[in-house]
Amino acid sequence: MIWPAMPAERRLAGLLKLSILIGIIVGGNLLTRGVIDGLDVDIRPSNEPMLHNFIMTSMAAYTLLMALPFVPGVEIGLALMMILGPEIVPLVYGCTLTSLCLAFFVGRFLPEKTLTRFLREVHLVRAAKFLETFHGLDTGQRLALLTEKSPQKWGAWLLKHRYLTLMLAINLPGNIVLGGGGGLALAAGMSRMFPIHRFILVVAVAISPLPLFLLVVGDSIANWPI
Repeated sequence: MIWPAMPAERRLAGLLKLSILIGIIVGGNLLTRGVIDGLDVDIRPSNEPMLHNFIMTSMAAYTLLMALPFVPGVEIGLALMMILGPEIVPLVYGCTLTSLCLAFFVGRFLPEKTLTRFLREVHLVRAAKFLETFHGLDTGQRLALLTEKSPQKWGAWLLKHRYLTLMLAINLPGNIVLGGGGGLALAAGMSRMFPIHRFILVVAVAISPLPLFLLVVGDSIANWPI
């Protein structure tokens, strides 16, 4: 099929947006690595004020980076918990939940037409036309249409059990290929198939196993610096 020609200015706008998106993802990955490398600090009473400021800066960066798709920001939170132990766990948990909710809200309130216009500008026309079939539909209608379009039975099963699917995907090793936690939360918001309160509850449970483990038995398995 031959698609209608697109004005040059729209093609340029699409390429610019795509370049910015790629730049953000690459920059996020580099910044994540920089923050993790910077966590190799000497922890002693004399540098406690500096350490406190560094932790707060790291947590702010973690909250933003974790929300970005295809950026392994979660590694910052894991590194902080492994270095500092149970004392830092509640803060890391709260920042993780905040970050995923931030990504979800961005997806939830992103106008659908803005997304499909961007897809057309970067020549992903089939994807744009597919998403356009969901414009204006409520959750039930979206589920029914997706189930109908799903070629395999397991696709319908995943849709029916989408909350469990999301929980498993968030904890799946290597989920960075799916967009990471931020990308999954962004996609969940864009799908309009997760009520806000249920999403928050599901994510709060999904990210709790490791923090709970460290809070319960952390002091018995290692000597932490704080």
